[in-house]
Amino acid sequence: MPLTPLDIHNKEFSRGFRGYDEDEVNDFLDQVIKDYETLIHDKKVLEEKVHKLEERLGHFSNIEETLNKSILVAQETAEDVKQNATKEAKLIVKEAEKNADRIINESLSKSRKIALDIEELKKQASVYRTRFRMLIEAQLELLKNDEWDKLSETMEDGELEAASSGE
Repeated sequence: MPLTPLDIHNKEFSRGFRGYDEDEVNDFLDQVIKDYETLIHDKKVLEEKVHKLEERLGHFSNIEETLNKSILVAQETAEDVKQNATKEAKLIVKEAEKNADRIINESLSKSRKIALDIEELKKQASVYRTRFRMLIEAQLELLKNDEWDKLSETMEDGELEAASSGE
């Protein structure tokens, strides 16, 4: 079992004739050296392991940072696409409203023109009807007039004369 700092601190050497027992001190120092060499080696191994883990951690941190940036870019792109789609939708709606207004205005204009044409045709029909009535009435007046009878008699007399002179 490796020595602890407390073991080293509390170690007491027995006194020999000229002080501490030299073999006991040397054995202890050999044990301390061996334990420290092990600790130094273990420390070096652990430092290398820590270094490798820090490198991997840095690599994963870079990946995480890259992913976070990618997510942000994707979110910004999605927001831009959404905004552009909204703008385009508004433009389409405005264009549709303009077209609808234009179609309505054209329809109203055509409707007014047709209404004016109908009124004009009604007036012309009324004028035609009045003229036709007047023509028929004038013709009836002519038929009712005594002039027809005289003309008819004159023609009959003329036919009789022609017939008698031709015999």
